[in-house]
Amino acid sequence: MTTPTRPGRAAELIKDFVSAEGHLADRADLARFLRKYRLVTEGAIPITLADLDEAVALRDGIRAVLDGGPGTDPEAIVRGQKVLDGLRVTVRMEPDPEGAVPLAPAVVDEVRRGLARVAGAWAAVLATEEWRDLSE
Repeated sequence: MTTPTRPGRAAELIKDFVSAEGHLADRADLARFLRKYRLVTEGAIPITLADLDEAVALRDGIRAVLDGGPGTDPEAIVRGQKVLDGLRVTVRMEPDPEGAVPLAPAVVDEVRRGLARVAGAWAAVLATEEWRDLSE
């Protein structure tokens, strides 16, 4: 028997991003999510419909990977990967005490910075294999 462990901050972010609480029905939902996890700076953030589409594609791609097995939508994974491929991240030389992962956004646009932070969390979850716990 294994002792249950608390998921890391990156895993918690990903879990919420793909969960019912993380539904992204409109731009206001995306803004709420980005602010909740401090993925963007305070203040107004202009969110376009294209930003929302990217966030939904990323969420659906991660969900498809976590769901796995028969019936998984391979196109959702492809769309999610396309979003990841378009996000720029960099590795921090020194750890950020406030950061969940050592990857930092390398983009200026606030929404894309937030999505890049989600991408960094996904990278950490994959690297630590916590994604297996999230898919159960």
